[in-house]
Amino acid sequence: MTAIEFNYQLTSLNDSLERFAYSLTSNKEDAQDLLQETYVKAISYRDKFADDTNLKAWTFTIMKNTFINNYRRLVKSNTTFDHTDDLYYLNLNRESGVENPESSVSAKEIEQHIERLDEDFKVPFNMHLQGYKYKEIADNLGLKIGTVKSRIFFTRKRLMDSLGVGYN
Repeated sequence: MTAIEFNYQLTSLNDSLERFAYSLTSNKEDAQDLLQETYVKAISYRDKFADDTNLKAWTFTIMKNTFINNYRRLVKSNTTFDHTDDLYYLNLNRESGVENPESSVSAKEIEQHIERLDEDFKVPFNMHLQGYKYKEIADNLGLKIGTVKSRIFFTRKRLMDSLGVGYN
């Protein structure tokens, strides 16, 4: 395959690659950055592509691996290495935003509002807060997954309205 054919086929995958990048990043700007980085790598390593293989799968693999490597790099850069003798930095008390006295809504106030909800909404919402997946909640309560998702969504909306918190 010539370089022109390769580039033409690569650019014809743009829509699919954009959707995949957005599904990985959930952010339009980050998705565009990932797409650009994928194009650069695909063109740079064009000689590694075997003509009789699937270009779309090869490019998607590049994008997925790039995303994973960037994520690992980000996590590693946010890791704190404490080389002090008494581990001073690791033992610092880090307040969470919810229980911070300066926060606009306290955890106790949120819990009080949750307790006032109907059982049909409170139970799925609490299970979601405890880390259950939508499917697990649906199976556990004998509901459809769409019902669980909507109840959690509307519960979150009601809580934000009753607490006077703005939407992001």
